[in-house]
Amino acid sequence: MKKQVKNNVFWVGKVDWELRKFHGDEYSTHKGSTYNSYLIQEEKTVLIDTVWSPFAEEFVENLAKEIDLNKIDFIIANHGEVDHSGALPALMKHIPNKPIYCTANAVKSLRGQYHQDWNFQVVKTGDKIDIGNGKELIFVEMTMLHWPDSMATYMTQDNILFSNDAFGQHLATEKLFNDQVDQCDLFNESIKYFANILTPFNPILRKKLGEITALNLPIEIIATSHGVIWRDNPLQIVEKYVQWANDYQENQITIIYDTMWNGTKKLAEKIAEGIGLADPDVVVKVHNLAKSDQNDLITEVFKSKAVVIGSPTFSNSILHSVAGFIHLMKELKFKGKKAAAFGCYGWSGESVKVINELMANAGFEVVSEGFRHQWYPDADAQISAVEFGKTIAKL
Repeated sequence: MKKQVKNNVFWVGKVDWELRKFHGDEYSTHKGSTYNSYLIQEEKTVLIDTVWSPFAEEFVENLAKEIDLNKIDFIIANHGEVDHSGALPALMKHIPNKPIYCTANAVKSLRGQYHQDWNFQVVKTGDKIDIGNGKELIFVEMTMLHWPDSMATYMTQDNILFSNDAFGQHLATEKLFNDQVDQCDLFNESIKYFANILTPFNPILRKKLGEITALNLPIEIIATSHGVIWRDNPLQIVEKYVQWANDYQENQITIIYDTMWNGTKKLAEKIAEGIGLADPDVVVKVHNLAKSDQNDLITEVFKSKAVVIGSPTFSNSILHSVAGFIHLMKELKFKGKKAAAFGCYGWSGESVKVINELMANAGFEVVSEGFRHQWYPDADAQISAVEFGKTIAKL
């Protein structure tokens, strides 16, 4: 069932209440998601994006109930990733010759995934299409936000920015708009989305946000491809992106560890105690990596000014869970954050050195040689761990 966004613009997407993992198994979606597709019915009838391929047949069937598919004048593919383009093969079986407007890179993406030579029409920033009733669609390339093929589409007069993946969040809801949902859920999912997906592209994003501002387009609605549509003060999410893209951090130190026989866990708790004693104003969070969601932890890292990583020594190195998480942090290219390491060991004791090297390689400023203790921490070792925490707070 289509839902009105504004005037002759309608949402025709899919709410996925059951989604719990995305991008394969890389991203957790505790609250599901939506795949937002939009139908514009002016003198020209335009479809903007589709839905993920598991819902392709359902999407086409529902769309055909709302409109004769042959009356669609053209399709806009803002992004070639399958969660947005997945229903194109099913749709194009019905209307094989209809134009698909997209970037040059999107042509490569769509051809590469679906092996179809559809009627592609390449557009670039500033190109326009007249859709009648005095309204135009203007295209804005959004390269690396978050794929090389991404773009946004702006609709004049109604002042709607169809932003695709930018400004979205994974949040399943029957409500269309940002002012209709729980604000804590909305912003928690928005910052998680940014931290886990867009952080590596901060320099590009800063430039692109400047370009969007320079276009001087009045924006009354930001219609994203995941989650809710921003209609109540839509520029608030743009302002958040400006903050987040500037190597964001709060007054927070996050301790993340894995443990074998709880010795490293005890050190984590005592280090946290020491940080709190030295700086009562700092937010300290402690997470057992093995019992936590990695994407939620990335969000905590994103908010932190410093990260303290712990692992026992295992096979002359560190636990693979810790190694994998540090690799994930490296992929996200965090900037301006400090790091320190700790861990227990029984025999050889290399874990702290390994963590320091990996964290430096991941772009963190390692501010200490770290703290390590042989065997389970006794009372003296626990006191030393508290002192180490105080040192970390001061650093």
